[in-house]
Amino acid sequence: MSVEDHLLRIPGPTPIPPSVQQAMSQPMIGHRGTETKQLLQRLKPRLKQVFGTSQDVLMLTASGTAGLEAAVVNTVRPGEKVLVLVTGAFGERFAKICDNHNLNVIRHDVEWGKAVSTDVIREYAEKHPDIKAVFATFCETSTGVLNPVQDLAEAVHSQTEALLIVDGVSAIGGAEVKMDDWGIDVLTTGSQKAMMLPPGLCFLAVSPNAWDVIEHNSSRPFYLDLVKYRDKLAEDSTPFTPGLSLLMGLEQVLNRIDDEGLSQVFDRHLLMKEMTRAAFREMNISLLTSDKDASPTVTSVQPANFDPEALRKILKTEFGLDLAGGQQHMKGDIFRIGHMGYCSPADVLQTISLIEIGVHKLSSGTTEPAYGTKAAQKIYLEWK
Repeated sequence: MSVEDHLLRIPGPTPIPPSVQQAMSQPMIGHRGTETKQLLQRLKPRLKQVFGTSQDVLMLTASGTAGLEAAVVNTVRPGEKVLVLVTGAFGERFAKICDNHNLNVIRHDVEWGKAVSTDVIREYAEKHPDIKAVFATFCETSTGVLNPVQDLAEAVHSQTEALLIVDGVSAIGGAEVKMDDWGIDVLTTGSQKAMMLPPGLCFLAVSPNAWDVIEHNSSRPFYLDLVKYRDKLAEDSTPFTPGLSLLMGLEQVLNRIDDEGLSQVFDRHLLMKEMTRAAFREMNISLLTSDKDASPTVTSVQPANFDPEALRKILKTEFGLDLAGGQQHMKGDIFRIGHMGYCSPADVLQTISLIEIGVHKLSSGTTEPAYGTKAAQKIYLEWK
């Protein structure tokens, strides 16, 4: 199988549009020169709409996990009490980062595949009125759950003085978010998911309330000090050497979003989610999450009658199709499909069709392909 035939349908990294690849191939420029200053001037206002904020969106040359750690170490100090809502592997990562920085961590673990309830905030607020921050995951990549961060924000701010800090890594750019209107205090994402770029950039937006907390934190880190990034971005610069090629690609990503229209981008992701879920329902293959909790960017499938790893192997070997497996205790129990960023309903139809062939082979021919594909086609044809 040629590498050019590779079909990448994992929840990140995701495929890169050819126009974005081309943009990243531009000649290198000086990171302190006029060209970079002008590039940052063009990027700043356009990122705000994706985050739903009037605040400047910081651009760090780092991974999505660096964004999570930056959110932690800038807003809370060692010994301070925080609540971490753990709905999967990446909620777990937030908890590990907090533990590593010697915070007083209160965990609330939710069964994998289910979203967190806002009632949790009220319960913990009564028991722990001194909580400084609540950490939540918007889309839990390991399960395909979309947590109700708007409702969580309302609960946090009505019950506590805490900041709400949200991991939006596999959601931003694919799921609608209104950071300012919803009351999110720190929102972060990475470049390699719905933002249609290679790994290497993370983005953070910070509310005025959170900036007040950060400015009074004397234990901020060196490279991940968000005040440095804010102050330099105000001058159309960066405190450290930026990932210039990625920033060039980011401009083309934002061009694509503008051409399609941001609301249409979100609608496309909802359509792909519904097509995918309808296909598996028609195939009588269980989905891990409920329709209410399902993410528009990732779908987790939990088959009862075949081995997910065997299916993934067939699809990779015969078609070059990459799906993701389960993580931690769900390894070998589920497989995950990424439908975000540079992905269209046509890509979903191709993916479902190939999965049906794989399932047919695993069942020794006792299942008939095409039913799932037809169900996905029906959703597409009837979409508003």
